[in-house]
Amino acid sequence: MKSILLREIKSFFGSPIGYLVIAIFLLLNGLFLWVFEGDFNIPNSGFADLSPFFTLAPWILIFLIPAVTMRSFSDEKKQGTIELLFTKPLSIWEIVNGKFLGAFLLIVIAIIPTLIYVIMVYNLGNPEGNLDFGSSLGSYFGLLFLIASYTSIGIFTSTLSENQIVAFIISVLLCFVFYFGFDGISTYAGGFDLVVSSIGMDYHFKSMSRGVLDTRDILYFVSITILFLSFTAFKLKSLKS
Repeated sequence: MKSILLREIKSFFGSPIGYLVIAIFLLLNGLFLWVFEGDFNIPNSGFADLSPFFTLAPWILIFLIPAVTMRSFSDEKKQGTIELLFTKPLSIWEIVNGKFLGAFLLIVIAIIPTLIYVIMVYNLGNPEGNLDFGSSLGSYFGLLFLIASYTSIGIFTSTLSENQIVAFIISVLLCFVFYFGFDGISTYAGGFDLVVSSIGMDYHFKSMSRGVLDTRDILYFVSITILFLSFTAFKLKSLKS
């Protein structure tokens, strides 16, 4: 698994991909949060609060993570190197986990510089330091779990086609459905609205954003991640046989 992980990290930073992902994520967040007028602009909101960032980030990641993961197995299939990958002394799960962790770590690296927003908002507070650290910490933890779930979905969709664009579109669609889709469907579910809404990622991400790390929310994201990684392993086994 370590060899696959290192290969993925080297491929990301041995080409413009890794740097572009980090730059695009930071640029988009920076523009919406500090430059562009609108609901996400922190200085104009009148509150020393990071909630605009945690509202915006999941939507940017819906497109950014599939852009990173779409080549994971699609490119291997297109180049014909997936058979070579199967000949290595690695189990299917080691291959899957190596690919997953490589993409996950790249996105985490992109998230780390946003910690400067905490310092900036801390200094903007009146009085200085008027920031809900509990909520911010819970939101960052929620973002990490959300990234893991998005990444597992992206890794899975990359096994479905050797066309990277197809893998990207399917991944964006699935991430959107799991993040917002169930919340939208819940408005038509009548008395079952809370049950339907709780199937979606948005419900559990918002729960963690309140600063309370409920084991139910953690188990939800872990289950989604394991589920799609299992789908990936199953698909690779079918390709290998």
